[in-house]
Amino acid sequence: MNYVAYDDFKKMDMRCGLIKHVEPVEGTDKLLRFEIDFGECEEQTELPFEKEEYKGRDVRQIVSGVREFFPEYESFIGQYGLYILNLEPREIRGVMSYGMLMAVDGVDGQPVFLNPSANIHPGAKIR
Repeated sequence: MNYVAYDDFKKMDMRCGLIKHVEPVEGTDKLLRFEIDFGECEEQTELPFEKEEYKGRDVRQIVSGVREFFPEYESFIGQYGLYILNLEPREIRGVMSYGMLMAVDGVDGQPVFLNPSANIHPGAKIR
């Protein structure tokens, strides 16, 4: 087993985010592009879209390779997911991703989103 130092683990910014929009990435079979609300902010992350409803909110674009498992991906809208936010932004098939979705393997091999079992606010920190 490869151990990670506790101080390195503490550097990870893990939060729950509210899924506001999801759509397939054009020209791919596996990728979905999510718009995720992580709560109020003073300075918005650089994004390829501007929507009035996102003003003053930390809304990030995150790309994830889960489309093949969720043909009815629109059902994610309004749900929470667990994300790592402080990864270096990465271009995936021509689309920038500003974080990473966290999921676990279900018994059938399908990814399962982790989400809170109680009411929270977008951007709640994982601790």
